[in-house]
Amino acid sequence: MTGLLQGVADDSAAYRTLLGLLEEQFDAAIRHHQERLGRIAAEIAGLVDTLEVRRALRVELATRLTGPNPSMAQVFSLLRPEPRARLEADWHALEQMVLAAKAAGKRNGELLAEQFTIMQRVLHGENQTYEPA
Repeated sequence: MTGLLQGVADDSAAYRTLLGLLEEQFDAAIRHHQERLGRIAAEIAGLVDTLEVRRALRVELATRLTGPNPSMAQVFSLLRPEPRARLEADWHALEQMVLAAKAAGKRNGELLAEQFTIMQRVLHGENQTYEPA
């Protein structure tokens, strides 16, 4: 149980870092700072890999504690009221950070895709739907 609790705390800290990196990425994209974008992308990739490893470990630990098809609700039920309330609050906060990171990642992806599309139009012109005869 301790490993699972520590993993939630570690993920919360990592998601705060990820949210900061996603804001930096957005700023770098708006300012067209390619080198900075590359550095930030590498940091994000490393952090996401770490988060995925911890997620898999959390599932493994929850499975050991509650059996197949674990859920955090099952894990919560194993705790006394005070630690349960604390873990539920921490888990809810983590879920909110995950949603915020997904939204920021989507926003950044859309911005970068739009910038790429505009650059392609500038470099190669508009595609003609109807070619002159």
